[in-house]
Order: sequence, then structure tokens, then C-alpha cells
Amino acid sequence: MSGVNNSSIINQLADAFQCLPGVGPKTAQRMVLHLLERDRDGGRHLAERMSEAMDKVGNCESCRNLTEKKICEICSNQARDKNSLCIVETPADVLAIEQSGAYRGLYFVLMANLSPIEGIGPAEIGIELLLERCAQGVKEVILAVGSTIEGEATAHYISEVTRPTGVVLSRIAQGIPLGGELGYVDGGTLSHALEDRKTI
Repeated sequence: MSGVNNSSIINQLADAFQCLPGVGPKTAQRMVLHLLERDRDGGRHLAERMSEAMDKVGNCESCRNLTEKKICEICSNQARDKNSLCIVETPADVLAIEQSGAYRGLYFVLMANLSPIEGIGPAEIGIELLLERCAQGVKEVILAVGSTIEGEATAHYISEVTRPTGVVLSRIAQGIPLGGELGYVDGGTLSHALEDRKTI
């Protein structure tokens, strides 16, 4: 970091901030300087919460969403519709759909799309667990994955492996831009996409 004390600790901290999406060297430098110059208590609080989250947050044993418990709050909520299972790519997608208020069923989080180049196959996206879930009384599977090339391939694969279970397969409808990610789509658009889903 030019222009400041060239302490290895400061440099290491700036490097650490760059693990966040969209944070380059300059932004990381501003964050580090802000905490050191103006908000050391905030920095300590951030470090404590980060450490706690890294140690205590894992994946739900039922849907793979992030949670501090073995089974997340959504899966353990008896008021949810257990006949419907919405398959999403990331925990951010669950948050986006929940904020839309348009869906009251359960989820399954893939945590990635199929990508042979990156070594992500059926095991990495939890297909075995997904099929177990489908066999537990699920009547409809809603594919709410992105429309990227990987997302389309993943949706096709899931539709093929879940079809023999007898579930009704549907895909969220219009309003999701080509190549778009659910976490960045507004609640109204997501609500309409879920309501207008199409059987596949």
C-alpha cells in the first residue's frame, strides 16, 4: 500500500479484504484505512462476527442452505408447504425469493451449477440428497436456476434425473433476464416469475 506505513500486517489485511466479490486493491485499501483511522471498535466487532460465522455457520442437512443449526428455520417450519420444492443455485437466491413473499414451500440449494471444467458434477450439487427429498412426498419441483449456459445445463440434468420420481416439474417464467442471477432480480419480478412458472 503506497503512501502509508508499509506494515506487513496492513498489507495482509488489505489482501484479505480482496477475497470479497468486487473488492479490488484500492477499495480494500480504503476499507483498511477507514477501520484503522476511524473505527477500530467496528473493526474488532467485524473480526469477531466473521470468526464466529466461519466457525458456526454450516449447511442445512435437508436443503443445504446456510444455517447455524442442523436443520434450517425454513425446513423446520411446519407452516411451509412440504409438497413444493424450489431448486435454487445459492443462498442469496433463497433470500431473494423469500423477500418477494410469493413462495411458501421448501427449498433445495445447489451451491453451484454443473461445470465439468471446474470439477463440479452431480455429487457437488447434491443430486443424491435432492432425489431423497423428492421421495419424501414432494409433488412439485420448481427449477429457479439462472439462464446462463451452466444454469440451463443444470436445469436440464435435474429435470431428467427427477422425472422418474413422478414429481411435476416447472420452471420460473418471464422476467428473469438471459444470463441473469436471481439474487439481483427485484421482488416483483421474482413474484411474477414464480406465479407464472411453466410445467416442463
